[in-house]
Amino acid sequence: MLTKRIIPCLDIKDGRVVKGVNFINLRDAGDAVENAKFYDREGADELVFLDITASCEKRGTIIELVKKVADNIFLPFTVGGGIRTIDNIRSLLKAGCDKVSINTAAVKEPAFIRKASSRFGSQCIVLAIDARRKAYGVPRLRSGQALSLSKGVQRTGEKWEVYINGGRTPTGLDAVKWAKKMESFGAGEILLTSMDYDGTKEGYDIELTRRISESVSVPVIASGGAGTIRHLYDAMTAGRADAVLAASIFHFREYSVREAKEYLRKRGILVRL
Repeated sequence: MLTKRIIPCLDIKDGRVVKGVNFINLRDAGDAVENAKFYDREGADELVFLDITASCEKRGTIIELVKKVADNIFLPFTVGGGIRTIDNIRSLLKAGCDKVSINTAAVKEPAFIRKASSRFGSQCIVLAIDARRKAYGVPRLRSGQALSLSKGVQRTGEKWEVYINGGRTPTGLDAVKWAKKMESFGAGEILLTSMDYDGTKEGYDIELTRRISESVSVPVIASGGAGTIRHLYDAMTAGRADAVLAASIFHFREYSVREAKEYLRKRGILVRL
């Protein structure tokens, strides 16, 4: 059994860490470098840095800030936001990150994922999916409600649409089909964010996470909605996620990474302490 990972997320806007609800109503959560150093000391497994307005502002990721973060931490570090070219990826890897997360550019040019994974290796290329539920008379399931669903069950009319440009632009793409396609193009991991649950602290979208986790063979990182450490457990068990991304519960010190790992270990989840 592979070790499950806990990954704090730094959403960056104007050089500061921010956190919002459903991708809007952002509030400040501190300095990026200091947050990164804190999570390194806390024993996080990895760190994700997302420049959340880079794509919609049609600019590249803030390289200098990436360098500062990388110079101050020792844990694996993924960067996303505004990545559009092979040169962008090369610059970020040289700046010190280990992986890059790509969303908008993959939708606009799917072959970009194939080129990137061929050039740098699939282990460096994370496909980011920001998905919003499109359901017809089907209530969304919160964390814990999907625990009794059997593997492979599909509820009528249920689908999720992929969004780009920091959650601003719908694409018409079905999230599950898109994940499978990009895996075949060489994506080595999927960072899956539920726009419906993001920042709500109601738990991850378990059904969405489970559906994509069962559709691909690469690791899936669940994101969007963590409010308690029980939610992390639900995403890893009922949602079948390989890792969980969380922001608010760690940024505002509601729980520590250590507390979360000890909780998971006591319930039979293999984690690195």
